[in-house]
Amino acid sequence: MKKIVFILLVIGAGWQFYSGGGQVILGPGVMAEEEPYQVSISSPASHRIGDYTITEFAEFSIKAKVLSRENYYLGREADLSPVDFTLGWGNMSDESILDNIKISQSNRFYHWRVESFPIPRREIESSSANMHLIPANEIVASDIKKIRKGDIIELSGSLVNVTAASDGWRWQSSQTRYDIGNGACELIWVDSLEVVTAEQI
Repeated sequence: MKKIVFILLVIGAGWQFYSGGGQVILGPGVMAEEEPYQVSISSPASHRIGDYTITEFAEFSIKAKVLSRENYYLGREADLSPVDFTLGWGNMSDESILDNIKISQSNRFYHWRVESFPIPRREIESSSANMHLIPANEIVASDIKKIRKGDIIELSGSLVNVTAASDGWRWQSSQTRYDIGNGACELIWVDSLEVVTAEQI
């Protein structure tokens, strides 16, 4: 019986690590001060994955705290982007603020609620976002799987729009951090991703 329990614990720990489980606690304080960087691309590049054409329209990079992450397995979107991160910067990277905000993800959306506002509503909306991640290669795909809630990450790549050749299906990225609701998520072609450790912050 003890052997079975031990095996189950090992399997559980392995799955938690593989799926980005667990949570990183860094304590109070702003961990990612700057807003995301974005600049238009004058000559957009395109990538092809199966039936999909992925067209870059803006260079994009961000240093942010992972407020939540969600894996997706079903739907056309999951063919390209199997993971969403909800990211926060400015006061939305401060755990003393985040302790007062309930954050969740479902159906490719990010949801939050509060009993009382620790910071203004508009600051919550403009300093956090749900981001659909399209890994540019297998190395990035592997790195994405290892990211945990609470990590401080640096991510760079491009904001993109997607079209399907077979039927014209489209998936478009938000172009600003100040929108909300349907269409407000960023769709990112991720060229690089790394965790910034507590010692580096």
